[in-house]
Amino acid sequence: MPGAPSALHSARKAAGDMLDQQGLTLVACSGGADSLALAAAAAWHHQRTSGPSATARVGGIVVDHHLHPDSVEISGRAVSQLKDLGLDPVRIYPATVRSDSPLGPEAAARTGRYQAFREAMQDLGATRIMLAHTKDDQVEQVLLGLARGSGTRSLAGIPAARGPFRRPLLDLSRADTESICRHHGLDWWDDPANADPRYLRSKIRTQVLPYLERELSGSIRESLARTAKIAAADADYLESQAKDVFPALLEDPDHTGALRLKLKALRAEPPAIRRRVIALAVAAAGGPNPSFERLSATEKLVTGSRSAGPVELEGHIRVHRGARQSPDYGKLVIVPPSG
Repeated sequence: MPGAPSALHSARKAAGDMLDQQGLTLVACSGGADSLALAAAAAWHHQRTSGPSATARVGGIVVDHHLHPDSVEISGRAVSQLKDLGLDPVRIYPATVRSDSPLGPEAAARTGRYQAFREAMQDLGATRIMLAHTKDDQVEQVLLGLARGSGTRSLAGIPAARGPFRRPLLDLSRADTESICRHHGLDWWDDPANADPRYLRSKIRTQVLPYLERELSGSIRESLARTAKIAAADADYLESQAKDVFPALLEDPDHTGALRLKLKALRAEPPAIRRRVIALAVAAAGGPNPSFERLSATEKLVTGSRSAGPVELEGHIRVHRGARQSPDYGKLVIVPPSG
């Protein structure tokens, strides 16, 4: 298209690669520049009459968190622009945001948002949802991971694909999405919360990153985005190795549903694999991904701690080492909540 920013062509290609050619893909739109730019890129495929994406169906979902006094007007304007772009169907879904969430307002909003996404997929028969995270979001996520000290997977940042969710714009910047919006004459909304330093991510965006660019390197964003790609490849490989090892170390569960891992073989695995196998066993027992502290305490049961446990994990999962002269000797036992 003459005069179109180069970012638009990149966005169209990335969106096309992630569309479900056989089903309905929804674009999640907040009314901000990132999500409107993604909607414009996806809509181009929706409107095509020839080529590999000619049959692609693209709709839109606007999630209203009701956290801003003008949220109804903002959501309505987003819906109008999505329809003008040709997306169909387009719906608004409310998000339930618990004000008393122990995880804080950002996590509470995210939980409510993803619940709305899944509800929309079920109601509309969609198979995928596209989310408009950009390179800037990725960089912020890497810094959050560094601050939390939470390992390779956290440094890998935001995945391009997980379950039904796709993120085509991770190689584009916010400046790119704004140029796409200007090209299409789209009127985006700047959420004031994005610049509010009371929120950790906003503080990273408005204070930490500008400081690092000024004092450390003007190319810090590119460096952190590259770190995320390298860490993601490493994490994917280690997780695939752990998934291959896990079945060989796992014994058949008994009537209580408890899982047992062969202790000697688990101890022989490299730490990076061993920790991931333990996490897989915890997930198989119905627990959430264990924190680093709880996972480290569990690993000590494997590597020679005098204590045989139990170690209490999140989700009421208990882990202990089998006692001598018991049927569980030489095994790491993961007991589910009902066990």
